[in-house]
Amino acid sequence: MKLSRNWLSRYIDLPMSDDKLSEILTTIGLEVEGVEQIESVKGGLAGIVVGRVLTCGKHPGADKLSVTTVDLGNGNTPVQIVCGAPNVTAGINVLVATVGTTLYGEDGKAFKIKKGKIRGEASLGMICAEDELGLGQRSDGIMILPGDVPPGTLGSDFIDLDNDTVYDIGLTPNRSDATFHIGSARDVASYLTFHSGEIVDVKMPDTSAFKTENTTLEFEVEVIDKVACPRYSGITISNVKMGPSPGWMQKYLNAIDVKPINVIVDITNFVLHEMGQPLHAFDADKIPSKKIVVKKLAEGTEFKALDESTRKLNADDLMICDGNGNGLCIAGVFGGLESGVTDETANIFLESAHFNAGNIRRTSTRHLLRTDAAKVYEKGSDPNVTVAALKRAAQLMVELASGIITSKIIDEYPTEIKPVEIHLKYQKVTDMFGVELPKDEIHSILRAMNMKMSSVGDDSIKVIVPTDKADVTRDVDLVEELMRIYGFNKIPIPTKVQSTISYKEHPDRVAVRNLLSNHLAAQGFYEMMGLSLIESKHYVHQTEIDNSEFVYINNTSNIHLDIMRPEMMRSGLLSVLHNHNRQQLDVRLFELGKSYRSVDEDFKETEYLTLFMSGKRYGESWMVNAKEPVDYFDIKRYVHSVCSRLGIQKYQVSELENDSRFQYGLSYHRGKDEIVRFGAVQGEISDKMGLKTSTYYAEFNMDMIIKTLAKKIKVIEPSKFPNSRRDLAVVVDKSIGFADLKKMARSADKKLLKEINLFDVYIDEDRLGKAKKSYAISYMFEDATKTLKDKDVDKIMNKIMYSYEHQLSAEIRR
Repeated sequence: MKLSRNWLSRYIDLPMSDDKLSEILTTIGLEVEGVEQIESVKGGLAGIVVGRVLTCGKHPGADKLSVTTVDLGNGNTPVQIVCGAPNVTAGINVLVATVGTTLYGEDGKAFKIKKGKIRGEASLGMICAEDELGLGQRSDGIMILPGDVPPGTLGSDFIDLDNDTVYDIGLTPNRSDATFHIGSARDVASYLTFHSGEIVDVKMPDTSAFKTENTTLEFEVEVIDKVACPRYSGITISNVKMGPSPGWMQKYLNAIDVKPINVIVDITNFVLHEMGQPLHAFDADKIPSKKIVVKKLAEGTEFKALDESTRKLNADDLMICDGNGNGLCIAGVFGGLESGVTDETANIFLESAHFNAGNIRRTSTRHLLRTDAAKVYEKGSDPNVTVAALKRAAQLMVELASGIITSKIIDEYPTEIKPVEIHLKYQKVTDMFGVELPKDEIHSILRAMNMKMSSVGDDSIKVIVPTDKADVTRDVDLVEELMRIYGFNKIPIPTKVQSTISYKEHPDRVAVRNLLSNHLAAQGFYEMMGLSLIESKHYVHQTEIDNSEFVYINNTSNIHLDIMRPEMMRSGLLSVLHNHNRQQLDVRLFELGKSYRSVDEDFKETEYLTLFMSGKRYGESWMVNAKEPVDYFDIKRYVHSVCSRLGIQKYQVSELENDSRFQYGLSYHRGKDEIVRFGAVQGEISDKMGLKTSTYYAEFNMDMIIKTLAKKIKVIEPSKFPNSRRDLAVVVDKSIGFADLKKMARSADKKLLKEINLFDVYIDEDRLGKAKKSYAISYMFEDATKTLKDKDVDKIMNKIMYSYEHQLSAEIRR
């Protein structure tokens, strides 16, 4: 929003500097984001001084030129200036552009006054005409000043330039009372009144001359939707003379970047920015029914707008219609082409209404029409200013457009919107200020803001809030108003900070999330945020989730996204597909999110960490095979990396069963508590979704991670004694996994056996036999109390080998 200082000065005396006014505006919540100086004369007459012509003679080399000496005052030596004006003569006062001054031609181009010679005679300046200074039209002579103006007077001091300062205000959505100049003037007056102790009045526009001349052009108004339009006022003005608005009004509008159009439209814009009440002028002759109906039209109704575009209306759009139900304009947002004011307009129906803020906001954003009127309405316009604004605009149309008021004021206001009454406790003010504000100062600020008060005991008051402050509805809002006028800068900063000791339960879920995010990002993964909604079509013919567990959503904005995601894989695969479709096949993604299911007439949310991998294992490089694709062991490696970062080292391993999402994979769990499952995405799912490469997926259960991390950590001293290692080559059936061997070895000894690692897998049907494989396994033994002897280790190894041979039919390669 822009505020013009000159315009603001119509309503309040502003003796302070531009910078001080900027400081006050920011203090009272109208934050100044920029200041622009507008010059009525480009350059501001810098370098122009009053001079007195002492002598004037003919130029020896040119009949039409004169050689003058001019006194520039301030004790300076008179200078010689060659002048071509026919009215230059000795004894007159003139305006002189001194050497070094920059002037601007009619085309805006700058030229600098320099020392020089004209036809052989020195010239140290330029005696100026009005058009050369930008003060008037082109003339043949120079500008002659009164004789009592002393030489040396600055041109800017002699001539009132009517410059302006425009403040660019970062208006917050809650400031419905400051969207216009009088509202801002009231706020400044409240501040000055409180801080100076003297009442600063705001001069309101005088509408005492308003009167209805006759009733020859009466209109009927019917408001059908009284919720969307609580108040509708109107009046007719006849025989207006169309043309440009006066210069003073155009100057104000141009200052705030509102383009002047014609006298009628300019008056409505002027009153909008003066009083904060949007107005709309209809060409009365284009409404033959002489009736206005305020209602909503059917969905899809076409409306030809003022910008000549045809818009399809929403059933929630409030419309101003004629008596036949034809749309004339989108209420509070945009006018219509068929009823708008043109250069041929003679008779006006002028609208001044109060519309529901939410309705206007929805319509404005729906049609992408962010008009000045809509911006005011959506913040909450003052319902009790419609008639006053109507009188102001009608009177201006009489004065500036020679119109005649030809109807009484129509005012449809079935239910009066009364000021809000707020019960304010003094203690509430103290609690929010942080310091105690004397009662007298509270009362003084409220009076300065024209708020009426009445006492409610010794500890509180009842405050009546004016209807222009639509956002002030609670005691906390009222305290904010007090703070603005009191001044945030006056509230003392405490010299000490008081705090209480607080702690978070271990483990902190947020900290764990951040740790995982940072770890995976450092590993080359990108975090994604998938939608919690998904199309149910992705779960057709799937078997892992019963359809009764789906959480259906009545999504009116996108009917296809009809369920909450019941699991994480498919929504993540949509992101993988999004990358594949944009030629990004090498994907490393992770997500922290939730799945949603309906279980036993309740809703269950489960948080997961998911990983997705597809494409090539390495980027292009001469050092590695750049075409090698990622595989199951890559996703497994990152699963182990996450477990290691979390300190999760002990778990059981099982092959995935009863999960049709995976082609194959593993589950790491502790008893029935699954920590993670991972593997290759089922090919049928990949094909249905249109993925272009094989994809691998891991799914960590965050609840299980938190539960695992919640266990107490035991700290033990590193052993002082050496460990002992044994290696074993075991031939088993292909159906037997390393996890089976590891589990059996653990059962053989739980005290000395510390580590079991697989370091090689060998398959050769000719040497090992059909459906056979050989595992090379290392076993690490350690005793924290003594050095192990071979016989202690051999005893355990014999027990392990016996178990392998007799329970798994394994062959020990010796």
